[in-house]
Amino acid sequence: MLSLKFIQENKETVIERLAVKNFDATELVEKILHLDEQRRKIQQESEAKQAEMNRIAKEIGNLMKNGKKEEAEKARQETTELKETIASLVPQLNALTSQLEEVLLRLPNMPHSSVPRGKSDADNEIVKIVDNVPHKHETDLPHWELAQKYDLIDFETGVKITGAGFPLYKGLGARLQRALINFFLDENIKAGYQEMMPPLMVNAASGYGTGQLPDKDGQMYYVNEDNLYLIPTAEVPVTNIYRDMIVDAEALPIKNTAYTACFRREAGSYGKDVRGLNRLHQFDKVEIVQITKPEVSYEALDGMVKHVEGLLIKLGLPYRIVRLCGGDISFTSALTYDFEVFSKAQEKWLEVSSVSNFEEFQANRLKLRFREKGEKKNRMVHTLNGSSLALPRIVAALLENNQCEEGIRLPEVLHSYMGTDLIK
Repeated sequence: MLSLKFIQENKETVIERLAVKNFDATELVEKILHLDEQRRKIQQESEAKQAEMNRIAKEIGNLMKNGKKEEAEKARQETTELKETIASLVPQLNALTSQLEEVLLRLPNMPHSSVPRGKSDADNEIVKIVDNVPHKHETDLPHWELAQKYDLIDFETGVKITGAGFPLYKGLGARLQRALINFFLDENIKAGYQEMMPPLMVNAASGYGTGQLPDKDGQMYYVNEDNLYLIPTAEVPVTNIYRDMIVDAEALPIKNTAYTACFRREAGSYGKDVRGLNRLHQFDKVEIVQITKPEVSYEALDGMVKHVEGLLIKLGLPYRIVRLCGGDISFTSALTYDFEVFSKAQEKWLEVSSVSNFEEFQANRLKLRFREKGEKKNRMVHTLNGSSLALPRIVAALLENNQCEEGIRLPEVLHSYMGTDLIK
């Protein structure tokens, strides 16, 4: 979240920058400042009465020393009344603190100055496009038909077992999933990321820490009896490893990668865009997470973008990179680059990765700080993450773009993982 101090000192800037996200922050900012003013007044009143009580306590000692018992008793009565007043202020202070925290959590992150204005993905800025988009042939099939033809994915049995959006992978389809996961993890490890295997459920504190709560509450699967959430991305548990920590500056950057299943309700999704693997409730994804010093976080973001681009080049997929506009960027992100691959049979671009810098937005929620050697003051880190990569649409593009008379030709980098170069 944005820090209270920053909002106090930069009220107009906050309102102006959040307008780029098409978010009118005026009312929330005013409420934050009003609640903080009320909270500080009560805090000051409590502290003043505590100071008065301490002064009287010393006075009682002197009165007793001088044998002035009656005056001392009056002073004791006064301290009792002060204690009662201070005690009555505590619930008021706690209530205002809770209200202030709740309103702060509803305020989005400010977008970076390079984020273009816009209302939807139609206004995103294409920053790079690879000119090898394949042409569709009359005989080309969409991936859901190819999956059935080669017995790779059983969508209908997935519906029987669970419901729509929960496919059953089988045979070479299951092996392709495993091959891609291992390929992505191996490439991430070569790039200096440490592999993690985190829990697939998190508590509410973790959801609030990375910003999925309260913003995406309706999109997350919730286990009511245990007050736990199924993760929408490995970003949540991996970043929360460092919640409530002060890390040494020498340990930065921290670079982690993890494969997990991901769970998203995708409420309101319907129509042709949800066919096959285009939009699922459960899917596999490999994630990369970095924690850095603020002054190098955008250099780190550029490095993450290049790394994800390298994976798509090795897979031989046509891709483009877009900078998300204010209307399409997430609640938590300051700057996001999306990667999209071209799906030949569908003749459309499919998002397969988002790479984002959250600056100190998540760190403020996580209370994640770092300390330079010899320094006493702590500073907030910057957090970043990216899909490296999400599997469903990668699989869709691989099947559609590589179909041929013999079957489906696999990229060379997957041959050793698959034990074959052809699905037939």
